[in-house]
Amino acid sequence: MQAVVLAAGKGTRLRPLTEDKPKGMVEVDGQPILTHCFDQLVDLGADELVVVVGYLKEVIIDHYGDEYEGIPITYAHQREQKGLAHALLSVEEHIDDDFMLILGDNIFEANLEDVVRRQREDRADAAFLVEEVDWEDASRYGVCDTNKYGEITDVVEKPEEPPSNLVMTGFYTFTPAIFHACHLVQPSNRNEYEISEAIDLLIRSGRTIDAIGLDGWRMDIGYPEDRDEAERRLQEKRESKEIASADN
Repeated sequence: MQAVVLAAGKGTRLRPLTEDKPKGMVEVDGQPILTHCFDQLVDLGADELVVVVGYLKEVIIDHYGDEYEGIPITYAHQREQKGLAHALLSVEEHIDDDFMLILGDNIFEANLEDVVRRQREDRADAAFLVEEVDWEDASRYGVCDTNKYGEITDVVEKPEEPPSNLVMTGFYTFTPAIFHACHLVQPSNRNEYEISEAIDLLIRSGRTIDAIGLDGWRMDIGYPEDRDEAERRLQEKRESKEIASADN
């Protein structure tokens, strides 16, 4: 399965960490965020990495070249950052089947394999990893509503009054049908082409989209303190493994 990584952002909220590099190249626990993403996608069976680049794109291209751990990398250039649906359209010509999508500013220690497995079952047209957050925080995210079967019935981007506290996390699987939906998206009140709107169009066209609950944790690296927290968690995990190994 191909894997798309969105890594075109400037990361203005991460400054000064992003003054000379794109957000995905900010280091967490000694490695760029993108390296963490790539490692997970390789473990999930990705046979090609399709990376959307933009701001300071040469930093990413020079660092990774044309392959990672033997997996070929294809780069797509998003010339203007106009939202996730806009970014996704930049890879349309490179995708020929179901694919994984990860936001290249997220660190996951979670059950991503459950999402991929659901997609491969051919039961769903898309599957997302979703997380329950505090109600007061839900309005910061794309918020989902689900039915009793765990299918997503509605998605709203950063609503003032969230319909639930279940939010999208930044890891998805799709069929190529998502591209047609992205073409139909109109600019939001933020003047961006929102992926939540494309997803909502899929739902309204009768497509089945499954929600997979997060088991573990993830950090959206939006601010320097998020980087610090992700680093702390990864170091804690490594230390726990070292202690367990020593005990054995």
